[in-house]
Amino acid sequence: MKFNAKIAVAGVVLASFTAVNVAATEWNVSVWGKRRAFTEHVEKLAELVSAKTNGEFTLNVSYGTLSKNTENLDGISFGAFEMAQFCAGYHPDKNPSITVLELPFMGVGSLEEEIAVSQAIYNHPAVVKDLARWNAKLLMPSPLPQYNIVGVGEAPSKVADFAGMRVRATGGIGEALKTVGAVPTSMSATEVRQALDSGVINAVSFAPHAHMSFGTVEAAKWWTTNLNPGTVNCPVVVNTDAFANLSAEHKEALSSSVDEALAYYVDYYNNQTMAAWGPKLTERGIESVTFSAAELASFKEQAAGPVHSAWITKMNDRGLPAQELYDLVLSTLAK
Repeated sequence: MKFNAKIAVAGVVLASFTAVNVAATEWNVSVWGKRRAFTEHVEKLAELVSAKTNGEFTLNVSYGTLSKNTENLDGISFGAFEMAQFCAGYHPDKNPSITVLELPFMGVGSLEEEIAVSQAIYNHPAVVKDLARWNAKLLMPSPLPQYNIVGVGEAPSKVADFAGMRVRATGGIGEALKTVGAVPTSMSATEVRQALDSGVINAVSFAPHAHMSFGTVEAAKWWTTNLNPGTVNCPVVVNTDAFANLSAEHKEALSSSVDEALAYYVDYYNNQTMAAWGPKLTERGIESVTFSAAELASFKEQAAGPVHSAWITKMNDRGLPAQELYDLVLSTLAK
């Protein structure tokens, strides 16, 4: 009887220990660079999820130690980690459906609008299917403001002066610059400063936080204040199998934290990043280049129509409902 009682007690202890371990969930999250405005929603998401689950569900955010930024979608596909951030322009052929969000001159005017159009596109069945090829579920965007360019050498005084200039620019921004004779060069953000210093490129298209985080502003002689050709789209995705295996409570903790994490991100970007941007330019004596309304209108006319039409044709050929996705962006903005 005593022997059986010991077995019963041991069984209860073992069951309790096992239950605790089953309940606890730990995800690895692959991002790159260093902690900055671009990753604040990921950091906030981790904080919220942990708080809502009393520490039973944790997101371990790793900066460049799990994968190259250009390979994060691949890592998600085979479960090397459970969550990751990537930019569509790094590998447009892997995620063609979301490249609609990188088309130039789409009329997005704020981070809130960028969130709205991104979420509308992310929820479209064709986009869900496209990313499912990589075992990826789109969780939330990383909303970025309109890009502008910093450069070295002689500053452009008109848009035509970009002709022959080697500019780090991805996606639709690169396509737009190509229409005025620039030579867009695609490279990851972590490679840009060295390329600028060595003369491989003359200028860099980034959002303000990236110009500061990756040091391009330290080398720059000039920057464009109002070129505003577009932005890039950098989703946060989760591995589909990992998400499916979450308990109902942990799924709810993750999903219900997205809006709050994005709200925190927008506040951080608007009130901290942008507050630091102006003083940084002044401190370094960087020349401001402001184009006339006529110059910008000409650039838009030259770039927007042809680039948009070419994208629709190309995506139709790939079997995507390109016009439908394009119209969804415009109708979402109209609302």
